[in-house]
Amino acid sequence: MKKSPLTVLFVTIFIDLLGFGLIIPILPTFSKELGATDFETGLLASAYSLMTFLFAPLWGTLSDRIGRRPVILFSITITGLAYLLFAHSNTLLLVLLSRILAGIGSANISAAQAYIADITTPENRAKNMGMIGAAFGLGFIFGPPVGGFLKGSYGIDMVGYVAASFSLINLIMAYFSLPESLKEKNKLKKFTFRPIGNLLRELKKPIISELFTINFIFIASFSMMQMTGALLWREQYGLDVKQIGYMFMYIGILGAIVQGGLVGKLNTTFGEKKLLVFGNVFMALGLILLPYAPKEFFILVNMIALACIAIANGCLSPSITSLLSQVADKKEQGQVLGLNQSFGSLARVVGPAIGGLLYGLNFHSPYIMGAFLMVIALLLSNVLVNQKLKIKS
Repeated sequence: MKKSPLTVLFVTIFIDLLGFGLIIPILPTFSKELGATDFETGLLASAYSLMTFLFAPLWGTLSDRIGRRPVILFSITITGLAYLLFAHSNTLLLVLLSRILAGIGSANISAAQAYIADITTPENRAKNMGMIGAAFGLGFIFGPPVGGFLKGSYGIDMVGYVAASFSLINLIMAYFSLPESLKEKNKLKKFTFRPIGNLLRELKKPIISELFTINFIFIASFSMMQMTGALLWREQYGLDVKQIGYMFMYIGILGAIVQGGLVGKLNTTFGEKKLLVFGNVFMALGLILLPYAPKEFFILVNMIALACIAIANGCLSPSITSLLSQVADKKEQGQVLGLNQSFGSLARVVGPAIGGLLYGLNFHSPYIMGAFLMVIALLLSNVLVNQKLKIKS
């Protein structure tokens, strides 16, 4: 296993999420400045995830056919162009187009995961898949405060230019330091752009369908928390915008620590199958604690709840990805991992919509629903681990 390619992949995903983090906190206010309604603002936020849903399996399938390296290089280029367009966006249509392009480019995570599967052994795979989660966490740590500073000090165009510059650095680094990992390209594989049809086909396969479903439930529940957390902290606990930013930064720091440093040790001690079960328990516990924190113990209870959610993320995401890479046909790893990312992106579209609706009814509701869904995922994980999943952990 070469260190340099893994480092380049880490930087690739980190910059993808850094650009996402730069723009997401300022997107609602910027869209309102351009005259967007609440519904239109929601559409702009969903466009990125919707494109990831559509294009993650495309990049994964294409990487099985032509190799991981060209797909990663091309998708980084698209991401950079998206941020350049955002820098020049003075209408809602241009903002929408920039978010669509960014979602298409950032869907390259499926090819990055397939690359890791190519160059790592099964026993080290969960640890190295955790790198991607750590990159996610770091992107959310640095992205929001940097984005807010750039917009406040230099204007919205500078946000786009800085994000595009990161993509250019990423492209240069990947071009010179990322060799091809796929030893045997599947050139006979029929290439089609049918994300829904391909997803439905994979959902008919045992084990893969269960892992897809667990991942969907987890991401939808987490997305409900992400969407409503800021409202909960502001309206129920009186936090201001800066303090809310610190809460999300805390989530990112914990995520980076857990996935970057602890996943390997946890996997060595417990194995992927047990981590799959543990993750559901921690997620349910973290979600149910959040809205019931007494105001006098708000900080303590929320720190514990968010730590549980970070541990859950560290257990679930790498384990699901690693197990999928082991049960999938080696010539279709990119496609399967891409479809899993696609299904997860669909959860990021559905989760916030349901979360917002439930929060409007009662601020406890999204968290109760999320915890209930995680119990379902726990039951499904137990069945999968005890009866179907015969992979040695």
